[in-house]
Amino acid sequence: MKKLSITILFFLLAFCQINAQQAKYVFYFIGDGMGVNQVQGTELYLGELEGKIGITPLQFTQFPYTTVATTFSATNGVTDSAAAGTALATGNKTKNGAIGVLKDLQTPVYSVATWAKERGCRVGVATSVSVDHATPAAFYAHASGRGSYYEIGKDLYETGFDFYAGSDFLQPQDKKNPQAANLYSLADQYGYAIARGYKDYLRKSKKADKMILFQPEAASKADRSSIPYAIDRGKSDLTLQEITRSAINFLSKDLSKGFFLMVEGGKIDWACHSNDAATTFHEVIDFDNAIKVAYEFYSQHPDETLIVVTADHETGGFVLGKGPYELNLQVLKNQKVSESGFTKVINQLRSKTNNQVSWEAVQQALKDNFGFWDKIKLNEKQEARLKTVYEQTLKNQQVKMEKSEYAQDEPIAAEAKRIINEIALTGWTSGGHSAGYVPVFAIGAGAEKFQNRIDNTEIPVKIAEAAGLYTQINHSKDK
Repeated sequence: MKKLSITILFFLLAFCQINAQQAKYVFYFIGDGMGVNQVQGTELYLGELEGKIGITPLQFTQFPYTTVATTFSATNGVTDSAAAGTALATGNKTKNGAIGVLKDLQTPVYSVATWAKERGCRVGVATSVSVDHATPAAFYAHASGRGSYYEIGKDLYETGFDFYAGSDFLQPQDKKNPQAANLYSLADQYGYAIARGYKDYLRKSKKADKMILFQPEAASKADRSSIPYAIDRGKSDLTLQEITRSAINFLSKDLSKGFFLMVEGGKIDWACHSNDAATTFHEVIDFDNAIKVAYEFYSQHPDETLIVVTADHETGGFVLGKGPYELNLQVLKNQKVSESGFTKVINQLRSKTNNQVSWEAVQQALKDNFGFWDKIKLNEKQEARLKTVYEQTLKNQQVKMEKSEYAQDEPIAAEAKRIINEIALTGWTSGGHSAGYVPVFAIGAGAEKFQNRIDNTEIPVKIAEAAGLYTQINHSKDK
């Protein structure tokens, strides 16, 4: 009788596993540069804003399944975004800098988004940076070097997903062949409508078979490489929430097919390259707000939807605590602009005064944008540091811009950022990537697969298994 009961139990378990609900709708969120401390730091910051020591949880950190993933590439202990994006998209390690190919830089490998398309699902790839940037490109392109932006843009059309979104094309014209068609002109040829901003999307989406959503042209003229940081955003700026909502709306035109959607919070990484803690927290919150849009959809289709949230790597070696056993993160609420945003403020002062900016004008700008002297008391050394930078770069015009991966900023902006980071008791070990674990969160159909420590190459495989795609893929492991 006991043996019979065990046999029945195994049969029932096998039956349930075979007949478990597959994920018909898949959301894959990638926070570029978003390590464990970027997430926990944001929650601790939100907790301090509520007057407590402890966390105020983000939406995605409350998902029932959580683990961590390793991120090394095929050739480096510390990955870049191209190799990490390829791992997260295709399940294959590759050389730093390569997109959708193995480390031989020739053998193409295909993404979970492509596997979904081959099954007949509708597919979208979206980001807050340019649509041809490393992470989104890894889902549709194949290139030995991530900087081949024009060729990557052509791959976007040839792969032919239903929906793409980002700030713009980074290189719409072929620099090697000026006579070649620019990427905008190819849209009609491949059956795509291009919308500029959320309102334009709403006007064009109903009649469009395939869609590319970019930010408004005025925003691209100012900076085509990304949509603005959340902390710097104006009312007319495209947001990651709007991008996500547009993608879901477009892919839901035929729910019977199911869909796959990848959304990247690309500027978490940029803020971390700049070692800008306040801007980083705002970007993580903004990323979470985009995930909330997907969670709304999940709430309506809980048995058929899978949401997976992770990161490609950690950026900056972000540190929470600098010696004293305390944090002062709430002070960061006084920072009203990013480091780059404050550079623009200083540039406006330069223009307004014909490059004769007074210390008093700089002080007022620092009060308005960082709360210094007003809401945040500076010690003599901190004030002296700001005054010295002012005298060198604004008074004596010995300007050497401070460079990070994606920005060149006024030294006074960089120094103000460093000082408020110090007061908040946060720190950074570099301006580049690190090999730290990245978090993984999951909810919905197949979410239970995301347990125990995993490698980044396992994530797309687990998604494919959850969605019933794995048997149909050409999964080439580079061993």
